[in-house]
Amino acid sequence: MAARLKDSGDPEVFGAIQQLVKAVQAGGVDPLVLDLVHLRASQINGCSPCVYGGVQSAKRRGETEERLHNVVAWRETPFYTEAERAALALTEAATRLQDGAPGVTDEIWAAAAKHFDEKQLSAITLNIALANFFNRINRTTGQQAGKTW
Repeated sequence: MAARLKDSGDPEVFGAIQQLVKAVQAGGVDPLVLDLVHLRASQINGCSPCVYGGVQSAKRRGETEERLHNVVAWRETPFYTEAERAALALTEAATRLQDGAPGVTDEIWAAAAKHFDEKQLSAITLNIALANFFNRINRTTGQQAGKTW
């Protein structure tokens, strides 16, 4: 399948997106947690360029193959901290809205709030939204795996 758009888009739009990314990065969350969140949302949405890019980003930060290969089954493995599990649960709940799931319940939010302060929760929430945003753009425009940001 060929990409439907060849151009990277309007520079103003790209600049606005960069500001959102900077806000996430300034939120005080471990970048590896943000990579795991992005990867999990992208797996759920079947976004091959974002899965590819998320894996590459996490590898550059020193993430292990073992953990990267098991993000899809994080509940069934011993490889993640309680904070990472809370972030991944939040990611799944916020991403699976179209599945008719209840969304982010009070219990899911409270579990995340045990590990992250409000600024960090804001950054994680924005990161989840951005992952879903990029997933939808990539799926709509037919972008292919192999590109990284």
